Amino acid sequence: MVESKYRWRNRELREQVEVLDGKRSPTILLKNATYLNAIFKKWLQANIWIYNDRIVYVGEKLPDKVDQTCEVVDCKNSLLVPGYIEPHAHPFQLYNPVSFAQYTSKFGTTVLINDNLQLCLFTNKKKAFSFIDDLKSLPTTLYWWGRLDSQTEIIDEEVVFSNASVKKWLEHESVIQAGELTGWPKLLEGDDLKLYWIQEAKRLNKKVEGHFPGASEKTLAKLKLLGADSDHESINGKEVMRRLLQGYMVGLRHSSIRPDLPQILEELKEENIPNYSQLMLTTDGSTPSFYENGVMDHLIKICIEHGISAIEAYLMTTLNPAKYFNLEHLHGQIATGRVADINFITSEDNPTPVSVLAKGKWVKRDGKELDNRYQINMDQYGFQPLTIDWNLNNEDLQYSMPVGISLDSSVITKPYSITTDLYRDKLDDDVDECFFTYIQRNGELRINTVLKGFAKNLDGLATTFTNTGDILLIGKNKKDMCTAFERMKEIGGGIVISKNGNIIYELPLTFSGHSSELDFESLIEKDKEFKKIMTKFGYRFNDPIYTLLFLTSTHLPYIRLTPLGLFDVMQKKVLFPAIMR
Repeated sequence: MVESKYRWRNRELREQVEVLDGKRSPTILLKNATYLNAIFKKWLQANIWIYNDRIVYVGEKLPDKVDQTCEVVDCKNSLLVPGYIEPHAHPFQLYNPVSFAQYTSKFGTTVLINDNLQLCLFTNKKKAFSFIDDLKSLPTTLYWWGRLDSQTEIIDEEVVFSNASVKKWLEHESVIQAGELTGWPKLLEGDDLKLYWIQEAKRLNKKVEGHFPGASEKTLAKLKLLGADSDHESINGKEVMRRLLQGYMVGLRHSSIRPDLPQILEELKEENIPNYSQLMLTTDGSTPSFYENGVMDHLIKICIEHGISAIEAYLMTTLNPAKYFNLEHLHGQIATGRVADINFITSEDNPTPVSVLAKGKWVKRDGKELDNRYQINMDQYGFQPLTIDWNLNNEDLQYSMPVGISLDSSVITKPYSITTDLYRDKLDDDVDECFFTYIQRNGELRINTVLKGFAKNLDGLATTFTNTGDILLIGKNKKDMCTAFERMKEIGGGIVISKNGNIIYELPLTFSGHSSELDFESLIEKDKEFKKIMTKFGYRFNDPIYTLLFLTSTHLPYIRLTPLGLFDVMQKKVLFPAIMR
């Protein structure tokens, strides 16, 4: 059994050498392989020997000993490339780390570098670390970030992100970077504790990832001096170049809320950059239906279709991120000593694999996914259905605040002055406004305002899928908002829509009200159904799931609902405080 970060035991290392000495048989022999050599940037021919989860030889020779325990595969009709790496995954976007890892592996993405935010917010450190350790049984390799802030304004942030807790996370061997730095404005304003944590990450030889949307050249330079190594927030070629010129590793994003990759690639070609070694690709935690046609393989295909060399496209999802994260001795290439993550493709311009090896195990073979789904009891790690032991009352749905929230895109909000008469139970259909209520998960605090530009014909929606884990009620009809809320209580958290007193959609999120226990394919269909319903009700942007998630997040402009109250992100102040229920 291999320990974290593949520290093979002495016995295992000796056994691997014995394969080369002819004293022991490989477990898999890939003969006549044409593979991508990431160093020479060429397709080369070789025989590849695998012992358990590690590549022990790549070259012309065949092993002296091949016994009945060795599977011999003739690869003459395939091209072999390393397993793909997703360097910026959010594994709790309705799905959970297990379902996401199992799904991505069949598309050849065998390494995920994951956000730990929900582990910080919804369970304790001891259970979170046990969860991370148990996930090592998956064929997919999961690494983690160490967050330095909550991405919102929570009442007990200094407890959740205490110095002791953050340091323990950074020291964990499965955590390979600090970030993403959504709280960078506080860092620039003099937050020395954050700076200390960044220095700790550097001391531990771990990377620091930024989150710097729209940052100027001067701001990027300051943050580079303070320790930031990478950023994935570029929305055009000029922003990519700005980051490259300041020495950043740059993630090119193509996601459900920012499908920017085609435009960025075209603009980068105009810049005539000499190589792509400082670039990697990411889907940035997209919602389930975005992955229907693939994961990192889909992004590689977009690169090839837009004139990027196929080899460069593969390297942006293999060697480039592996080198950046100091994991090139384990991942990112087909070479001696690396973990046996190998994708078998039919042609250079078709990166979706027909067969996949992950840690030396077949997860997909000749186009068929193998039935090796990993089951995990999430309850033992603190991920349980919500128990909401309080009820709505008349005051909870009384609205008198003068400032509302206007939705300008899937995730950008602005304040506006409310002129609509709110002293009624139902808003007119010709008004593009909804009642909007935030209630703390424990029922202690609430905020009532109006949401404009979300959906013109939505009667009632209740959700626990928010960045803070608290509850949002949205709709034009107070009775339907209450109906949706009651059903949401019954299912233990999730997303529920009511119309004319009837529940027309529900998605139980039984893991802390944030993630589903459904398999990924079923979740894709539920996501598509939700988007279809919301579009019918007047939602006009890319991703209503992300809209719900970010209505309580303070890492994007301009105004949000938080446990502290209606919060102005740019001014960093509470406009109207939350009130006790």
